[in-house]
Amino acid sequence: MKTLVIGASGATGLHLVQQLLEAGQAVKIIVRSTAGIPAAWQTHEHIEIITASIAEMHPEQMVELLKDCQSVASCLGHRPSFKGIYGKPRRLVRDAVQLICECIQSNAPASPVKFVLMNTSGNANRDLNEPNPLKNRIVIGLLRVLIPPHPDNEQAADYLRVTIGQDNPYIQWVAVRPDGLINEDEVTDYELFPSPVRNPIFNPGKTSRINVANCMARLIAEPELWDTWKGQMPLVYNKEA
Repeated sequence: MKTLVIGASGATGLHLVQQLLEAGQAVKIIVRSTAGIPAAWQTHEHIEIITASIAEMHPEQMVELLKDCQSVASCLGHRPSFKGIYGKPRRLVRDAVQLICECIQSNAPASPVKFVLMNTSGNANRDLNEPNPLKNRIVIGLLRVLIPPHPDNEQAADYLRVTIGQDNPYIQWVAVRPDGLINEDEVTDYELFPSPVRNPIFNPGKTSRINVANCMARLIAEPELWDTWKGQMPLVYNKEA
């Protein structure tokens, strides 16, 4: 299996690519600069590095990149800086998801391509009747106005949920929703739930980035796990001792 990973130089993307490589999978990555990736990747036989900005890629380029990929994983996000949060492109993730999905459909693959999107626990799955107290709605409304990456994440997941839907012949998807992200060095036990089991705004849990990456890698590699969660937006929490 070959996977295209976008956002590969980010804190979660680095873990994801490394875990895919360790599992013997072939990987393509799109990065703006190779400076932020491990030097060993430069000569790794199972990785192809495309140095480019996905926000500036032409559809023809993406169509070619996807022709031999059976899966796509997005760990793409906005840089944690004023320019990254408030500068352009405001819809970086949504636009990348749309571009990739449109190009997959242009290729009309014989078997559906898996698309795994890293999303956020602050984004509700509107296909389900998830609890949404008034105080949460107020905070989320403020986030939509004040923090552009939040509506970007919402719209990226909604593109998969609504536009691609459940019966697309060329794309199947899962949007992984971690809770409060933390850094850990090793994969630990974690749990998946179809909806939040904690209040994501006022009582968030913890999810390590390496566990998010492990979950995404397993979804790509394990058919049974994929069949369990395809078309859904599972919450990922570190398992509490």
